[in-house]
Amino acid sequence: MTQRALWTPGPGRVATSNLARFMAPLGLKTYAEVLRYSVEEPEAFWPRLWDFCEVKAETRGRRVIVDGTKMPGAKFFPEARLNYAENLLRPNDGTDALVFRGEDKVKRRMSWAELNRAVAKLHRAFAASGVKAGDRICAVVPNMPESIVAFLAASSLGAIWSSCSPDFGERGILDRFGQIEPKILITCDGYYYAGKTIRMGEKAGNVLKELKSVECALVIDYIGEAEAVAKALPKGETLAGFAAGHSDAPISFAQLPMDHPLYILYSSGTTGIPKCIVHGAGGILLKHLSEHVLNTDTKPSDKLFYFSTCGWMMWNWLVSGLAAGATLLLYDGSPFHPSGRVLFDYADDEGMTIFGTSAKYIDAVKKSGLVPKETHKLGTLRAMLSTGSPLSAESFDFVYQGIKADMQLASISGGTDICGCFVGGNPLSPVWRGEIQGPMLGVAVDVYDEHCKPVRGEKGELVCVKPFPSMPVMFWNDPDGSKYHNAYFARFPGIWRHGDFAEITPHDGMIIHGRSDATLNPGGVRIGTAEIYAQVEQVPEVIEALAIGQDWDGDVRVVLFLRLRPGVVLDDALAARIKKKIRDGASPRHVPAKVLAVADIPRTKSGKITELAVRDVVHGRVVKNKEALANPEALELFAGLAELQT
Repeated sequence: MTQRALWTPGPGRVATSNLARFMAPLGLKTYAEVLRYSVEEPEAFWPRLWDFCEVKAETRGRRVIVDGTKMPGAKFFPEARLNYAENLLRPNDGTDALVFRGEDKVKRRMSWAELNRAVAKLHRAFAASGVKAGDRICAVVPNMPESIVAFLAASSLGAIWSSCSPDFGERGILDRFGQIEPKILITCDGYYYAGKTIRMGEKAGNVLKELKSVECALVIDYIGEAEAVAKALPKGETLAGFAAGHSDAPISFAQLPMDHPLYILYSSGTTGIPKCIVHGAGGILLKHLSEHVLNTDTKPSDKLFYFSTCGWMMWNWLVSGLAAGATLLLYDGSPFHPSGRVLFDYADDEGMTIFGTSAKYIDAVKKSGLVPKETHKLGTLRAMLSTGSPLSAESFDFVYQGIKADMQLASISGGTDICGCFVGGNPLSPVWRGEIQGPMLGVAVDVYDEHCKPVRGEKGELVCVKPFPSMPVMFWNDPDGSKYHNAYFARFPGIWRHGDFAEITPHDGMIIHGRSDATLNPGGVRIGTAEIYAQVEQVPEVIEALAIGQDWDGDVRVVLFLRLRPGVVLDDALAARIKKKIRDGASPRHVPAKVLAVADIPRTKSGKITELAVRDVVHGRVVKNKEALANPEALELFAGLAELQT
């Protein structure tokens, strides 16, 4: 591993950071010092963050943490009463709060004053329709301003929000929302993707036939057909019509406990019906403020972008950027339509300062041949964030060589389970090739071996050994808490096991080697799939790869599937070259026993490849929740392969 930092923050950048201002009164100088303070003195750190970010609340109360050694069970600020939406809507002027692009079809802006007024109108419309604290409002919506307005209006009343993107299939929507019985369903008339217009009327109608709890269906006008769609739906109405006639005067926000449910997110696995993960409003607010304001250094002058749909927790994370006063840049559609330049055009046009995306997007840009530093100015861009899957060392190189050299690259990692990050970037530390900068503030992250012992420089389980505010409040329909316990605490009692196969580096950074449940185990040696992908995806002929462990002859053998560029054939020479690349770049143990070409690789709605589903298909097991996949038909490509019978 190279010992050369790819980027180091200059003195000016450090001195003007939010984190430096936070640390100065404490006499802290380095990120290691403030990290230690945040995890060793949580009863001091979290109140200080509260004050630093000027959290608005009816009361904070006297107690900071109750049952602070219990996980689960710890309670943060148990006497506090506040409202999440109120903390996102405090600016009320004519500057931009939201900027929206829907591919090349729609461009819109919404000021802070307009956002406040829109939320106020919808707040009153929801209240007039009987919505109260604890009711569920569900949405099948694009990443557009109306979606944020509806979410904030719901949370302003204490209603519980839950959303997915409109590309979800009917079964996928029902598997999620059917469990939580929404009072209101919000949808759109249609959406745009890759230049195509996809209408939503029929899908929405079929979903409503089975969601018997819905008392009102609201349709957002995106493609100009909302009235027609609303008329065709049972209990249908346009969102604009529903809010019309209600006052847009300032509202009274419901003041609720810290752990009052804010929204419900869903596990995206393919092992059964998605688990409904309930997150509390106060805990999410504090965790997101620590990530946005301190770790990401988000300021009111920032133009914050994250490429996400409303079915991925990064949308929820993005919305909380409003609490830091940032302008949110929203995009819905394909990131490659009308060309691969579109998001970089957006960055230049709007003066984007923080560009959030996925590791797969960065790799796709690299493989497309686009070199943004040669085609775009990107003068305002100071940070690029990446998550969704491990970012390879070669992609670090591409970002600095092909996008922008003088910029922080913050690879971040966490999950739906915490609606935030365990590890990520910070404005004080260098960026090292292939490494996440380190743990986020306020989370006591470590790596454990199978004996529950901490390890350094070795691969093991990513764990968190102390409570933190954005732990789930509960799982829905889990009265005795057994599903919640088994998801995180069954392996190491009292310690959160996150499910990532990870390694702490000599720089106190982190490398994620893949999901631990997808870890390969040939000859009893654990291998992270990301280690194989990092080598294979450097081969020009390869678009994408997926590796599994196949039970074979009393052991496990590594099988590698490849999606190749059009016209490329996997012959013996290419297979040998790929194996050599893996052997030289990783180790002989990483070399697959079988290499096969496939036409497609299955992925979840958030774009993550799904090794577990493929492993089940290869072993003849039923995949229980195909609706979690964006392309479930791809699974058929892995069934009954003759090459895997010898």
